[in-house]
Amino acid sequence: MSEHKDDRTEAQKRTHCVLWGGTDKVLSGWGMAAGTSSFAFWACKPEHDSQVERWVRSRSDMKNVRQVGSDYRTSGKAHVHIYVVDDGHPALA
Repeated sequence: MSEHKDDRTEAQKRTHCVLWGGTDKVLSGWGMAAGTSSFAFWACKPEHDSQVERWVRSRSDMKNVRQVGSDYRTSGKAHVHIYVVDDGHPALA
């Protein structure tokens, strides 16, 4: 069974519609992702697209970094967590 957690409010799902992320090398294979992959994505406003992409690509714990649709779901068994990038987030520093 897959686990899907989206930290965005319903309003943020409309405003924070750009998602950057990939496979979390650290969390895959154990905990909530036991026996499967763990995916982390950061949702941002379109005007922060390039800043968030750069920040996610710089993370050593991420592989297969990509942009996905705002309603991203994975097929099959996996753990997906969508975080919100708002003012004060390190990606925007």
